[in-house]
Amino acid sequence: MTEHSLVPPETRARIRSLAVPVALAAGRVGLTPNALTVIGFLGVCVAAGLAATGHWTTAGVVSLLFAAFDMLDGALARATARVSRFGAFLDSTLDRGGEGVLYAGIVAGTTAAASPLPALAALAMISAFLVSYTRARAEGLGFGGDVGVAPRAERVVIMGIGLVVTGLTGGMAGASGAGGSIDLFGSRLSTSGGQPWLAATLVILFALSTITVLQRVWHVRAQAHRVKE
Repeated sequence: MTEHSLVPPETRARIRSLAVPVALAAGRVGLTPNALTVIGFLGVCVAAGLAATGHWTTAGVVSLLFAAFDMLDGALARATARVSRFGAFLDSTLDRGGEGVLYAGIVAGTTAAASPLPALAALAMISAFLVSYTRARAEGLGFGGDVGVAPRAERVVIMGIGLVVTGLTGGMAGASGAGGSIDLFGSRLSTSGGQPWLAATLVILFALSTITVLQRVWHVRAQAHRVKE
């Protein structure tokens, strides 16, 4: 169970319980847990394509919608006793791939803005991947690593909401610099359109992911010290 995350364990449990009937309905129409995993990944790829072409609100809605498949595949597997090690491996692999593809879409959609947004997206992506790597490496060494304020579910929700707000406030309409701009990390960021909202989203994701990585490093360090004692 993730400790000290933004979403309390009780809330996570309630959300998972709500996913069970939907997952069972998907199973009744012939979908398997692994099929739901693949559908979720393909949906996030669609969201990435929408972000790359500047359809920010739709990208956010689609990313949130298909992120639900990350709950449905596990719920269906547990409810039908079809949990498998390969299914867990596939789920983790496509989770990482989907997150990376979505960030790549954001980079592509902001490159023409002549702002620090692509760099912010790259930094947020790197820190997000480190969150996953630290847990995988910790568990590979026999330690617990599922701690921290921003595991994947929280990051997906923050990103989806940020993309929706970016689109609703004008997207990259301020790319030309009209409406004023501010200096951020040596680059100009337009203060019009949705650029400030997307920048804020990426900064929040980078900060929370970095904090989570440090929490996991510290958690593993504490476990390693206990083993020595």
